[in-house]
Amino acid sequence: MIRAAALWLALALPAGAEVIVAGLSQAQVQITANFSGEEILVFGAVRRDAPPPDGPPLEVVIAVEGPAVPLVVRRKDRVWGIWVNAEAVTIDSAPSFYAVASTGPLARVLSETENLRHQITIPRAIRAIGITSEAMDAPGFVDALIRLREREGRYLLDEAGVTLTDETLFRADVALPSNLTEGTYRVRLFLTRGGRVIDAQERVIAVRKEGLERFIFNLAQDQPLLYGLISLVLAAVAGWGASAAFRLVRT
Repeated sequence: MIRAAALWLALALPAGAEVIVAGLSQAQVQITANFSGEEILVFGAVRRDAPPPDGPPLEVVIAVEGPAVPLVVRRKDRVWGIWVNAEAVTIDSAPSFYAVASTGPLARVLSETENLRHQITIPRAIRAIGITSEAMDAPGFVDALIRLREREGRYLLDEAGVTLTDETLFRADVALPSNLTEGTYRVRLFLTRGGRVIDAQERVIAVRKEGLERFIFNLAQDQPLLYGLISLVLAAVAGWGASAAFRLVRT
């Protein structure tokens, strides 16, 4: 039976094929009151049945994508000395978090055809269909969104972030910021040669609020009226406390 299994594996793996075998340092992230971010280790190896082929070197690209949501991007203009909202475009889907790490410059590691097929780079991960009819210079709104989220630490690009040893072992550290959105995060791994994707694999990370944060989130979602009343009471108590402290200090 062991020989049969080995024979089946040999037949299942085409000659010269290279396959990803990967894992994560953790598959769950808990957001608590003192959560300040998390670092995820993505590691793995390349399984092959023969020595690496001659030609372009093996490359690795890793993309970590948070839950995607639609949003509206607005541009402010100054009218009579006042900044007001002017043009706006609707983005169909934009990841709340997106990080790309690779073994080298993406222009070398990944062809545009493969990038279009797998939607790997940050601009390709944003779906903005039909925005050209909503505003002049519509692509500029997408660029502005990317710049804003890069400053917030939500969009990351590290073209030397993956370490590959002997074209076999690889690892990358991906920093998740403190302002994470709850949900399922996809971790996609790609092997490329000469810009062409030769294998891909996907893992997931579950990000959840825990403790008091989870209670407040559930309360706001399930019982918004009670949540609003509690918020008003807490605000009133805080205001009264601040006023009493101010009077005490003055006396």
